[in-house]
Amino acid sequence: MESNSLHLSWVSDGSTECDCLLIIPERAITEHGYIKAMHRSTTGNKHELQALAQTCYYQFQDDELDYCETAEPIEVVHGTEREVLEDGMVLFREAGGTIRAVMHQAAPAKKLLEAANRFCTRWVRLDI
Repeated sequence: MESNSLHLSWVSDGSTECDCLLIIPERAITEHGYIKAMHRSTTGNKHELQALAQTCYYQFQDDELDYCETAEPIEVVHGTEREVLEDGMVLFREAGGTIRAVMHQAAPAKKLLEAANRFCTRWVRLDI
């Protein structure tokens, strides 16, 4: 993978190239510092990621969020870095602009989305 690529994969037939994403493990429900934000471009900013978290949260509340569930680990490859998520969810914007999510089957989706939204809102407001 090239250094500015951002590739997300879950089960053997689920994968996509992303512009940006948020990795939200279940422990982020109580400790927000575990949420990781990634952007394919060096010009990506925290406002874009906050909009991603907020949009996913509102879409989920309205039963409009496009998501899939998996029992397998979720893998993110960002350039030469590799992250594997064993629980929780990943919110992402595909290279084509579509906003989606992938989550583990037993993940508490609403709580994870609330944690991501709170984290990103504080990140923007407090510049943490």
